Amino acid sequence: MTTVGEGKFQYEVDRDWLRHKPAFWELGQCADVGVDSQDRVWLFSRSKHPVTCWTPEGQFIGSWGDLGPLEGEFRVPHGVFIDKEDHIWLADHQTHQVTKHNENGDVLMELGTHGYANITVTSTNEQGAPFNMPTGLATTTDGKLFVTDGYANRRVHRFSSEGELEHSWGEAGKGPGQFSILHKVGVDNNNKVYVCDRENNRIQIFDVDGNYLTEWTDVVGPGDIFFDDEVVYVVEQGGGNGVSIWTLDGELITRWRGNADACQAAHGGWFDSKGNIYIAEIGEPGHGQRVTKFSLI
Repeated sequence: MTTVGEGKFQYEVDRDWLRHKPAFWELGQCADVGVDSQDRVWLFSRSKHPVTCWTPEGQFIGSWGDLGPLEGEFRVPHGVFIDKEDHIWLADHQTHQVTKHNENGDVLMELGTHGYANITVTSTNEQGAPFNMPTGLATTTDGKLFVTDGYANRRVHRFSSEGELEHSWGEAGKGPGQFSILHKVGVDNNNKVYVCDRENNRIQIFDVDGNYLTEWTDVVGPGDIFFDDEVVYVVEQGGGNGVSIWTLDGELITRWRGNADACQAAHGGWFDSKGNIYIAEIGEPGHGQRVTKFSLI
């Protein structure tokens, strides 16, 4: 078995973790993955079964949602986040919506209008309102929601826990507070907001009001970022594809990148209570459309 990492962060790679999926099942492109308080693994994928739930051993539990180019509930799944109450938040960059669900798939909140993309820059030179191809989402400790409106608007939006838009920032560019493609977003326990500015090869860090604090530049194509207390995990889509692990101070702990036996098309990730990592991959059929489990040794 392939192993990656080092020290306390060494893992066995299981690229066939979902070996117990139902017969005739196609995962499609696996856009993102989240883990709830029961260690159930939730996958958001671009398939006939866009939202699926699995045990840590890769056994299928259930699914909901439908995918369709026009009338489907989802069109191009992109980001998933599971909050402390196990609500499932989803970002679809072609419905131009963020939705909040319970475990049965009931819609508890809708942000944005299904199928409607807001313009990127208005005639009065104002930056775009939510949403135009949103990509990722995360909540603070008090339930505020941050959404990266990433492929078109180059904006970050903050919503209250009730879904009211409170603040937005960002524009196209390479300077502080400017973005190329905002891929996904994470919030640490100190409520600092980390934005994966993928095409600028950096992670920008802000306070909750969008004030620029600092950035990390020792990353290549950062696609996702998530936190286990004071440990930071970054999915790197460039440099051969892989994962890096950091301290909150930005000190690199370990990294694997360019190892085809570990990652081929990493797009999103999360971890479980045992420290295992799950990485969603969006490769071509038969080549990387999977969730890879990294089991902590």
